[in-house]
Amino acid sequence: MKIHASVLFGEGQSCRVEEVELLPPQRGEVLVRMAAAGICHSDLHVIDGVIKKPFPIILGHEGSGIVQEVGEGVTLVKPGDRVILSWVPDCGRCPYCTTGRPNLCDSRVPYAAGTMADGTVRTRLNGQPVYHFAGASPYAEYTVVPEQGAIPITADVPLSVMALVGCAVTTGVCAVINTAAVEPGSAVAVFGCGGVGLNAIQGAALVHASPIIAIDRFPTKLEMARQFGATHTVNAREEDPVEAINRLTGSRGADYSFEAIGNPAVMTQAFRCLRKGGTAVAIGIGAADAEIPIPAQWLVYGERRLLGSFYGSARPRVDFDRMLRLYQAGKLKLDELISRRISLDGVNEAFAAMRAGEVARSIIEVSRC
Repeated sequence: MKIHASVLFGEGQSCRVEEVELLPPQRGEVLVRMAAAGICHSDLHVIDGVIKKPFPIILGHEGSGIVQEVGEGVTLVKPGDRVILSWVPDCGRCPYCTTGRPNLCDSRVPYAAGTMADGTVRTRLNGQPVYHFAGASPYAEYTVVPEQGAIPITADVPLSVMALVGCAVTTGVCAVINTAAVEPGSAVAVFGCGGVGLNAIQGAALVHASPIIAIDRFPTKLEMARQFGATHTVNAREEDPVEAINRLTGSRGADYSFEAIGNPAVMTQAFRCLRKGGTAVAIGIGAADAEIPIPAQWLVYGERRLLGSFYGSARPRVDFDRMLRLYQAGKLKLDELISRRISLDGVNEAFAAMRAGEVARSIIEVSRC
């Protein structure tokens, strides 16, 4: 079938809306009509070359839509199901999956390389392959995904809100409640107040952490952070974040810190702001060759910990529904995350707004499902 998609042809370039050919779903795959897709910093990382991918590629990994067709052997979804895309499709059988850590499943390797499980692609332009991003690629009218990457949702929730749960909400909130298991009353610092950082902040508010200190370089982002539960804000352009956190915690330091940017220097700050026994959690994705310098004696003498959090240590089939129940109960702010609603041809402007710190999340309204 012929569809329109936003295609990126190389690092440093702008996306272009093109008419591409989409092949039907193969065994274990499903065709999804996209309703909404979020503009995430990880997509921008591909443009900037921080995350290396083959080109041309259809970006996006945060999305929602309705299943239109299923391939042979599909049992997890059926046509008509409303689904959230999971960019970490899991096999359900490996040691990681069977011990409750499906976010670490090795079956995602081909999807990370830009193909489907069989090493081929489902999208073509002028007879040449167009690669997938994380087995999702929702910056298109339709997409083909592995059935494990289409999580059915029965909750009566707008599809635009559902899309946010596919990355920003789950990655941020679940880093707090799954990866770090933050206790009530803990002092929390969040470095970076983009879509993921704001959700780490509201995850900290959800578990009654106090104080919750938000750090960013953009005043607009810090204002957003207050709306999502931050009790204090620090402008990193104006003062040293580590010194500010020590001051705001009575020289004790943070119990937990979260880095939601992917900057090694900021990850070091997140570690240095900890009290003894504190935990720093790295959420942001840095360059493949980036390394984090941390003081070795602080690590040992103070029993401080540095953890990685990939997709919020999430179990998508459990946590997606959990996030939506919390939203329905008024415990999570999801509507407020949507700063702008755009069409497919507004992707480049949305990336520019993200760079400028103007938005929490821009949502592509691909179609009205």
